[in-house]
Amino acid sequence: MPSVSPGRSPHRDHLVVCGDDALAARTVDELTTRYGEYVTVILPSAQRNHGPRIARLPGVRVIERDELSTDAFRDAHVQSARALALLRQDDLGNFHAALRAAELNPDLRLVVAIFNTSLGGRVRSFFTDCAVLSGSAMSAPSFAAAALGEPAPSHIRLSGRTLYVRRSADADPAAVVCGLAETTGRGEPRLLPADAASADLVLAFAAGKSADPLARRRNPLRTAAGTVRRLVWHKFGVAFAVLFAVLVVGFTLLVTAARYSASNALYLTVLDAAGAAVTNPRLAGPEKVAQFLLTFDGLAFLPVVTAAVIGARLTGSLRASPRPVSNHVVVVGLGNVGTRIAGQLHDLGVDVICVDSNESARGTVLARELGLPLITGDARREETLRAAGIQNCQALVSVTSSDIVNLETALHARALREDLRIVLRLVDDDLAERVQKAIGNTISRSVPYLAAPAFAVAMLEHQVLRTIPVGRHVLLVAEVQLSHGAELAGRQVREVHKAGEARVIALQRKGAAGTDWSPPDEYRLAPQDRLFVLATRAGLGRVLARSRPAAGAGAASEPGRADTSDLSDGTSPPGPSVSS
Repeated sequence: MPSVSPGRSPHRDHLVVCGDDALAARTVDELTTRYGEYVTVILPSAQRNHGPRIARLPGVRVIERDELSTDAFRDAHVQSARALALLRQDDLGNFHAALRAAELNPDLRLVVAIFNTSLGGRVRSFFTDCAVLSGSAMSAPSFAAAALGEPAPSHIRLSGRTLYVRRSADADPAAVVCGLAETTGRGEPRLLPADAASADLVLAFAAGKSADPLARRRNPLRTAAGTVRRLVWHKFGVAFAVLFAVLVVGFTLLVTAARYSASNALYLTVLDAAGAAVTNPRLAGPEKVAQFLLTFDGLAFLPVVTAAVIGARLTGSLRASPRPVSNHVVVVGLGNVGTRIAGQLHDLGVDVICVDSNESARGTVLARELGLPLITGDARREETLRAAGIQNCQALVSVTSSDIVNLETALHARALREDLRIVLRLVDDDLAERVQKAIGNTISRSVPYLAAPAFAVAMLEHQVLRTIPVGRHVLLVAEVQLSHGAELAGRQVREVHKAGEARVIALQRKGAAGTDWSPPDEYRLAPQDRLFVLATRAGLGRVLARSRPAAGAGAASEPGRADTSDLSDGTSPPGPSVSS
C-alpha cells in the first residue's frame, strides 16, 4: 500500500527526487546536508536498496510509490516544487515521468539522468527548463586524473572537445581558451583576470589526438603502408621475407652479372616470378641462375601472398593487433564510464589499451574508431593482463559494472606488479574508501559519489557541466540558454564577460550544429543561443538572471538556497530538522 512518511508535510519551495539507488541517496544527502534544502523523495520502498539511508536524512519526506504516476507527483506536491530530479535507471521511464511532471508544473526545473547520451539533447528540447546529465560523464574525469597521477581532475569534456587546466608556461599559446587565475601573488588567487595574458593558470585545448575521430583525415600512403606491414608481419612473415629476398637476389644478378638495365631487369624479374620465363640454353650463366631462382621462387611467393590476404580477410588480422606500448594506461570495462575514460585519455595524448570480456561492448566501436588496441578477455586472468602490457603500463583502470570483478582484477594486477598504480570503480563509497586504505598505491572511486554534486547543483542552478578547483575556490562550467525576452538577448558577447566573475568560452548559435570556440566579442546574442560560461557561483547567478525574462530575473536566488561559493573551509549550512 502506498504510503507517505508520517508527520511530514512538504516545505514550500521544496525539491523532489525520484529514485532509491546510490546516486539518488548521495544527491539527496548533498541537497539536505550541504545546501540545507527540503526534499521530497519518491521511491518504491523505504525499506529496500538505499531507502533506509534516504529516510534517515534530515529535511527529507519520503513517499513510497511503485510508479511515477501523475497521482504520485500530486502527492509529492510537484505543483509547488522548485525542481525535480529523475534518477531511476530507465531512460524511457524518466522521459515519461518528466512529461507527466511538466503537465502539473510547466515552470518546474527538471534534472534528468540519461544513460543513452545520444538522447540527451533531444529530450531536453521537449521542456522549458531541463538539464540532462550523465553520471559517467561527471565521474570520468576523476578516474582519468587518478590514472595519470593527478591529485584532482584538470580536464573537462565539453561539446566534443577536451579542455585541460595547465600552467601558462606549459601550454601552447594557440590552444589557450582563456585565463583562469593569477596564483603567483600573495593571498587569494585572482580568478578570471581581465587580462588573460597575466594569468599563470589557463584553460586550453587538449590536442594529443584528433578530438573527432570520425572527421580525421588519414594519409592514404601511411594507411597503405600500415596495411602491408600488418599483412606480412603475421604468421607468414618469415616465409614472405625469405621469398622476397630471393626475388631481390635474382633482380640483382640480372642487373650486375647479366648487365640488363634496371627497367629490363625488373621486367624479367616479374615475368620469371609469374612463370612466364622462356627457356634458352644459350643464356649466360648468371642469367640462367637468376631465371632459375626467380621462377621457382615465384611458384611459392604468389601462394604465400594469396594465403596471407585470404587469411587476413577471414580472420580480421588486417586490423592492428594489440601491441603493448610503454607507459600506457590499461582501461578494463568499456561501458559508459570506461568509454569516456578511454576517450579522454586519448584526447590527452596518452596511449590506451582497452580490455573487455564482451566483444560487442558499448565502447568497442569508439576504440576501433580511435585506433585503440582492444583485447577481448577476462581481465581477472593473468594472460589477459599480460597481453595488455601490465608489466610496462603506468596505470590500470578497472571500471566494469561489477564491484567484485573490479576488485579481483586489482588483486591479480597487484600480484603481477607491486608498484602498479590501480584505479577502481566501486559503487559503495564506504567500500571504496576502505579499499583505498587497505591496498597500496590504489585509488578507488564511486561514480555516485563523484556525480551526485553535479546533479544537486543542477537542481539549484542551471546546467553546471563541470567544476574546476582553483586553490580553495571553485569555478563552474555551465551551459546557459537565452530565453525570449532575456536581458542578454540583443547584447554583445563582450557584455557577458566580467573580470573575476564570468567569461563566455564557447557559443552555440540557434539552429547551428557546431560550437564556436572563439565567439567574436561584437556578436549580438539571440534567443535560443547557448552559451558555455566559465564563472564563479556569484557570476553564474548574474548571468542566469540576465538569460531569463525580466519577470523571472529573481529566479537565480530563490529562498531556501544556500550560496556556498566561498565556503572554502569545507563547511556547509546545517540541514533543517524535520520531525518524523
